[in-house]
Amino acid sequence: MKPILIIRTGQAPDNIRARHGDFPHWFRLSAQLAPQRVRVVNVAAGEDLPSPQEVSGALITGSAAMVTDRAPWSERTAGWIRNAMDADLPLLGVCYGHQLMAHALGGRVDYLAGGREIGTVPIELLPGAEQDAMTAFLPSQFRAHTTHEQSVVDIPKDAKVLARSARDPHHLIRYGRHAISVQFHPEFNADVMRAYIRRKHHDMRREGFDPHHTYRQVAATPLARRLLKMFSRHHGLSRASR
Repeated sequence: MKPILIIRTGQAPDNIRARHGDFPHWFRLSAQLAPQRVRVVNVAAGEDLPSPQEVSGALITGSAAMVTDRAPWSERTAGWIRNAMDADLPLLGVCYGHQLMAHALGGRVDYLAGGREIGTVPIELLPGAEQDAMTAFLPSQFRAHTTHEQSVVDIPKDAKVLARSARDPHHLIRYGRHAISVQFHPEFNADVMRAYIRRKHHDMRREGFDPHHTYRQVAATPLARRLLKMFSRHHGLSRASR
């Protein structure tokens, strides 16, 4: 079988990684990927991606980097995304991966107006989402964990927005038959979300947010967490679909 790529665009902060693990671990668990099929490529460290024809699908992680910096490794990955789209490869981007997919395919990324979005927030499905294979199982509103400073400001041509939050109108985007991305973090659990809020509390105060209130609002997000599992099952990538 062809491997399943986890395209690593960054890593969790040291204190979070020491206690909770890191991005590839969270993605493997949430998507229920067979460990022997997973290949992690750390593009942020300069590792080369295989040809899209050599893999069965790819998940693109978050990062502390900014898409608008257009780092060489990030722009190379954007080119790879365009090639993967031409090959009709199953793709799912999360947070930085979401923004990078939109950027690669002709959208625009910039800083979110009003400062970062962080914490457990309500996500609202938009009309038509009930007919999409990746969101048909979701209710009209569900909770998800978020932490991001940048956002997809303009979506690519022919892309379709499937969900939004009160502050970010482009939380879930469909690009093609097998390619979607999400701004929220389906791979986070509540403990990881709380750890990020603790880490960012000074920044939150500076931007006018109450970190204690945000911390108290953290809750389980079982429906958002199902999205990675649904993606891997739908495309035959999970242990259950072998």
